[in-house]
Amino acid sequence: MPEGHTIHRLARRHARLLVGQHVSADSPQGRFEDGARLIDGRVLGATDAWGKHLFHRYDDLWLHVHLGLYGKFRDGLLPAPEPRGALRLRLVGDGHWFELRGPTACEVLTTAERKVLLARLGPDPLRRRPDVDAFVTRVMRSRAPIATLLMDQSVVAGVGNVYRAEVLFRHRLDPYRPGRDHDATVLHALWDDLVVLLRAGVRAGRIITTHAEDRERPAGRPRRVDAHYVYGRAGLPCRVCGTPVLDALIAARRLYWCPVCQA
Repeated sequence: MPEGHTIHRLARRHARLLVGQHVSADSPQGRFEDGARLIDGRVLGATDAWGKHLFHRYDDLWLHVHLGLYGKFRDGLLPAPEPRGALRLRLVGDGHWFELRGPTACEVLTTAERKVLLARLGPDPLRRRPDVDAFVTRVMRSRAPIATLLMDQSVVAGVGNVYRAEVLFRHRLDPYRPGRDHDATVLHALWDDLVVLLRAGVRAGRIITTHAEDRERPAGRPRRVDAHYVYGRAGLPCRVCGTPVLDALIAARRLYWCPVCQA
């Protein structure tokens, strides 16, 4: 599932290529026909992202998209290609076309409905002036494992499976330790690192969490095999201590951690 950095990149790209233009919208698949009709011909006023949720503002209406596991945007220069397959939404501006396939959510919301949705989400490390104290408070009040809390979008928005595993390793935190057993200093440091990692992901378009000295090839652009400390590396030696990385299901997703560094 795309994590927060991907959604913020999409919001920026859509803003650059569509904001200020009258947008043609349709749903070749038919599943979003009524919603597309509501925004068809309107001017895209702004785009926004909160965690894994993408928004387009059309006057008093908001297009809301959650990509989920299978959703994907594609775009290109006009003329737009003929629609093929299960194409949920097509947007056409002055010079570019956009296609959306397979999202978990694609809907048109009023401003009031958008506020209700946002109220269910935790702070997003990529937004301006996020409420870090809300994150710290929610974690410290919970008996749930810290690895579960980091995947809870009502606790922190935008963190997915990769960032969860990597930030816990970078801070040498036991993923099964209850949230309430962490002090505020540790949680503030964890948050600050999430801000750094997610911002780097927005810039690079990929998730890189390793320090150069911990990579097999320290110099140059990080290779894919050097990008992560533990994520996707079950059975391989920990980059720091050499112990085989473990994996298990927690919060319905596969978690990776080092049993020595994160004891």
